[in-house]
Amino acid sequence: MFGIVPGDEGRTRSGDGGGIRPSLTSAVFSLLGGVLLLLIALPLLKIIFSVDGRILLQTAREQEVIDSIWLTLRASLYATFLCLLLGVPLAYLLARRRFRGKRLVQALIDLPVVVPHTAAGIALLSVFGRRFWLGRFFHGLGIDFVGSTAGISLAMFFVSLPFLVNAAREGFCAVDARLEKVARTLGAGPWKVFCQISLPLARSHIVCGAIMMWARGISEFGAVVILAYHPMTAPVMIFERFNAYGLRYSQPVAVILLLVCLFIFVLLRVLGAGRAR
Repeated sequence: MFGIVPGDEGRTRSGDGGGIRPSLTSAVFSLLGGVLLLLIALPLLKIIFSVDGRILLQTAREQEVIDSIWLTLRASLYATFLCLLLGVPLAYLLARRRFRGKRLVQALIDLPVVVPHTAAGIALLSVFGRRFWLGRFFHGLGIDFVGSTAGISLAMFFVSLPFLVNAAREGFCAVDARLEKVARTLGAGPWKVFCQISLPLARSHIVCGAIMMWARGISEFGAVVILAYHPMTAPVMIFERFNAYGLRYSQPVAVILLLVCLFIFVLLRVLGAGRAR
């Protein structure tokens, strides 16, 4: 299943004590991997093929569903752009600089992964709501985070930023620091070195991290539903329809969102493979 190499049958690992054949190991690993893939694929295939095509088309024509999906994609994209602006420079500092409290900074970046997202939504609401000075400050600028697209993007930004920042940090760590030093000795300034050497060489990691962050933002529910229940993103709409009308009414929306995400990721894979060739 996972490409067992022909000719492994007659070879054994040296020093394994029991003469376990690599072909047996590969078979066991393939079986375990197959179970994992089945656990992923079976629920997705079941929900896709259990919805009547006519109902699916009818749901896809609903303006409320179309607006919620576009809102979800758009808000997550805004959050990703914001993290590119704020997170990539921080990732570079974490990869290149040693400073006091560096481990604490890295722990804070990873914290949104382990914090329950409903708790994250309450924390964001307490800070960016109008009762706190920061929320009042943004309100004075005409930006409200409660019940708005800005609030949705903020919630998505908070819970998904570790994907982009950590990927960018790993990308910068993979860039040989000697290249930057050579460029500096040749007269290039720090900004030019960052833009023309470090950033292009770490680009693939940053792009992968941005895609993962965008995808994670699309699926966010807990923080979004507390900070900005309306306008409804697609996950919130699925939850509302499930609570109000049950599985049959919410399932078509879930399938449409799933198909949109699958199409986008297949397209990105194809484009990525084309660039690699």
